[in-house]
Amino acid sequence: MTRPESILLVGCGKMGSALMDGWIGQGTSPAGIFVVDPMQPDLPAGVAGGAAFEHIPEDFAASVVVLAVKPQVMDAVLAPYPAIVRPETVFLSIAAGRTIASFEAVLGADARIVRAMPNTPAAVGRGITVLTGNDLVTEAQRYLCEALMTAVGKVAWVADEGLIDAVTGVSGSGPAYVFHMVEAMAAAGVAAGLAPDLAMQLARETVSGSGELLAQSAESAATLRENVTSPGGTTAAALDILMSDGGLTDLMTRAIIRATERSRELAG
Repeated sequence: MTRPESILLVGCGKMGSALMDGWIGQGTSPAGIFVVDPMQPDLPAGVAGGAAFEHIPEDFAASVVVLAVKPQVMDAVLAPYPAIVRPETVFLSIAAGRTIASFEAVLGADARIVRAMPNTPAAVGRGITVLTGNDLVTEAQRYLCEALMTAVGKVAWVADEGLIDAVTGVSGSGPAYVFHMVEAMAAAGVAAGLAPDLAMQLARETVSGSGELLAQSAESAATLRENVTSPGGTTAAALDILMSDGGLTDLMTRAIIRATERSRELAG
């Protein structure tokens, strides 16, 4: 069963499903997408155009194997995959914390491996993914992996795999920081006298709208901030606190450095 341009998706949870929807939305033929999900052996009919397998067939070949299962079950899931390692196949992992070396230890030194760090806005096509690969990955395979991840947002590359930990701290965990900022703004609105529902509505719409403005504008974040800030006005009064020593920049730096350290700890 060999289809040179086929995609094998291993794991069809939230991120795997978002990726598959993105590929099809970009024009990938559903007939070229195959799915294996050991966590969901009874996949719904039509979840993949090519086929849905409980286990990978021994004669299967694909251009790319996308590994989208949870890190803690990865080794068990990968056990049969050394049999399909070949030069024309690249393994693309979106499992957080799993290093390239850990995949080479299971798949063998000849495996072509790309490690990706996406984030949850991929679910709405607005993610950012950073990729890094081992030395065996060809330019064509890099292009293929980039094209697949572009289906759910922007893509960047780093040559040093060690930087993936910092990427995790900034963008991988970053959506949680933004959501917490919404919570904090709403709580502050309540403290200032607003009803909780209104305070949350204002916080949500302000953050989502500002994000869209940032996405559409060619101006820097600093310029957009300055555009809102009148000298001696209400915004300037608030920024005097947020931008003071120990303020938001210092807090965010501490948080991201700790997340980066934790990413290294989890990777071993």
